Amino acid sequence: MALDTWFIFLAAMIGLSLTPGPNTLLALTHGALYGRRRTLFTVAGGVLGFTIVIALSLFGIGALLQASATLFTALKVIGGAYLIWLGIQLWRAPAPSADPHEQGSYRSGGSLFRQGLLSALTNPKAVLFFAAFLPQFIDPERELFLQFVMMAATFALTEFVTEVFIASFAQRTRAWLVRSGRRFNRICAGLFVLLGGWLPLAR
Repeated sequence: MALDTWFIFLAAMIGLSLTPGPNTLLALTHGALYGRRRTLFTVAGGVLGFTIVIALSLFGIGALLQASATLFTALKVIGGAYLIWLGIQLWRAPAPSADPHEQGSYRSGGSLFRQGLLSALTNPKAVLFFAAFLPQFIDPERELFLQFVMMAATFALTEFVTEVFIASFAQRTRAWLVRSGRRFNRICAGLFVLLGGWLPLAR
């Protein structure tokens, strides 16, 4: 991949990372509930999930999903159900505590990591997006594997930095959330449920 092409790809990845989606919302919610440090588990899980999605896209899973309507529908239903489950869990969660260490103990690091990972893996639209988007930046005359690694690493770093920034911003709202955190939980829970209900219906 030429350097000028990489800069264009980097700009596109920054825009993509800032686009609202399940993992962005998850970073926002966990940053407010558990603080930036513990949300690093969530972000790391999401970045790993998206890296796996990119690898699957580059190796043809995107084409398989496009060819199999049944498989694609099944993945959409699974992904939507998982987002709805996250919404229900958030609806039932207590309001943020004034002590971030006390709130952080409500979810283990492993649990936060799994939520970020599964949120990325259960979004089949991401597979299709990467399958259609990434080939636009591939130079067939250069080593393909190195280009794949460069694109995956660029997106992973961009996504990580963006979600950590979002989590840091959300952490600053803790004082407000201590007063009205239940309302915040339920607004975010409603957004997760709406995303979960929309995903299986999206074309």
